[in-house]
Amino acid sequence: MTRVLIAVAIVAVAAGVAWFVRQRRVPDAPTQRRYSAPEQLDRADFVRPDAPWLVAVFTSDSCDKCGEVAGKAAVLESDEVAVTNVEFTADRELHARYQIDAVPTLVIVDARGVTRRSFLGPMSATDLWAAVAEARDPGSTPDACADHTV
Repeated sequence: MTRVLIAVAIVAVAAGVAWFVRQRRVPDAPTQRRYSAPEQLDRADFVRPDAPWLVAVFTSDSCDKCGEVAGKAAVLESDEVAVTNVEFTADRELHARYQIDAVPTLVIVDARGVTRRSFLGPMSATDLWAAVAEARDPGSTPDACADHTV
């Protein structure tokens, strides 16, 4: 009987210590926010809504890399591809409407406004141009480039 009482006492002390430690534990750091690109755009909000493709670059004048990304995108302008730079201070409304919370954000959008590809942050010109080519003509990207998706 003495052994049972000792075992019960040890379990009770262990439970008490565990409860006390749990109460004093420092809470975990908050989880990191995950940024995302819009999945759909209203083409009427952007230049040349009748163009088959839109490349929209959401930028900010305070962003060091945004000008570089906008420059890479500008080269894609053609009859088939409309390119627009949506700068934060000039068009806060669009940034808010599409919940852009990280710049640069670049989206490649079809005629219906569906985002076919997106980039958050800087990208190489090769990756950007390949993404537009693949969106316009699926299967056109060589197999070697298949691992470079965003």
